[in-house]
Amino acid sequence: MLRLLLTDIEVNGSVLWPLLRKFAVYSFLLFHMFMTGYVLIEDERFACEEMNRMMRKLRPEYSCLGSAGSVVEAVALLKRTRPDMMLVDVSLADGICLEIFDQVPEDIPVIFTTAYDEYAIKAFKVNSVDYLLKPVDEGELEAALQKFESREAVRNHSSELERLRSDFISRNRKNRFLVQVGDSYQHIGIKDIAYFYSEEKYTFLHLFSGGRYVIGYSLDQLEGMLDPGMFFRVSRGFITSIDAVVESTRYFGNRLVLRLEPEFPLS
Repeated sequence: MLRLLLTDIEVNGSVLWPLLRKFAVYSFLLFHMFMTGYVLIEDERFACEEMNRMMRKLRPEYSCLGSAGSVVEAVALLKRTRPDMMLVDVSLADGICLEIFDQVPEDIPVIFTTAYDEYAIKAFKVNSVDYLLKPVDEGELEAALQKFESREAVRNHSSELERLRSDFISRNRKNRFLVQVGDSYQHIGIKDIAYFYSEEKYTFLHLFSGGRYVIGYSLDQLEGMLDPGMFFRVSRGFITSIDAVVESTRYFGNRLVLRLEPEFPLS
């Protein structure tokens, strides 16, 4: 019987081998469709290599889709990949990781690594995402991966990301913003910004040089990020730099009329 089967395969090889090749391709595609893919965002070379080592040991079946060491590199990486999970250092070479989520969707579960003290880390321990103190312990990474695999991370991720954003902002004043210019990104220094304003559900920053850019923060968020010694809120829809105010005039009802330079672009 075995001899007959082998003979049939040899005789019909011209038909069977193409089928076997197709089967191998389909198997490869199915394997990668259901494989968990992740990206690693880390600007310290040793920490990046160590995290990769632990991931290969703890989850050899996972696939690393790429790594990045800065906010700009991370945004570019996430625009060309769609990972199931991210391992992200809070502090990167060109800013904080939260700037990444101004440019890409926030629905990807994240395991953060950070230099926060242990008390702050414990305050963030939830089922949705984990915040690991550096240097990362292998056992804590395993626990974080198990949380991710429980899929509870997907349901609660957005609210916990906002919680981290609020906490980090309260500890750190913003000194630059990442903006999109054509197909690329660049940083705008805080001293170059004359004012911020909202218009038709968008928030803009306006430069002393005259340019303006859309940013991913609301004015309420910006109010907590900006140094009150440099910026103040004029109205519900406007925050200005003190340096942009060239004249103030008393108006009816104990109000002031401010003249700004550059002038506000009226629609």
